[in-house]
Amino acid sequence: MDKVEQSDLFIRANCVALYEALPGEVQTAAFIEKWYKSKTLLLPIVEGNDLKLSPYAGPESLRSGAFGILEPTAESTVSEKEIDLIIVPGIAFDRALNRMGRGKGFYDRLLSSLPVPKMGICFDFQLFDKIPCEPFDIKMDCVISESEIVRN
Repeated sequence: MDKVEQSDLFIRANCVALYEALPGEVQTAAFIEKWYKSKTLLLPIVEGNDLKLSPYAGPESLRSGAFGILEPTAESTVSEKEIDLIIVPGIAFDRALNRMGRGKGFYDRLLSSLPVPKMGICFDFQLFDKIPCEPFDIKMDCVISESEIVRN
């Protein structure tokens, strides 16, 4: 997460969409707590087959949602035009900036509608030279692991 904080994309961003981590994903809770008072942070809420982004307003504003993932309770939303960056989890990424998710397409559907920089974050063991991908998979603009930053 230190590399994320030092990236130009994050430094310039006022409104950042990211995620509450599941076990095995890069943990984001401390990062969220550190930044939510100085940047607008949006977290996903699962609604049917889609993700909706809602503002994070502190730890008391979360509840357990679909799949046991913590979600904001706020009903308010932010215009997609205000989002400057989205930070995305994945099962695997490759050096061609492809992302492999959990197979349900939640992030691919969300990312296809967001014309903002997309940053994948992962552990070194999740970064490969090449992973299988489908035509509908959305590429990242950069991928950050513990020891690498991959960009176009």
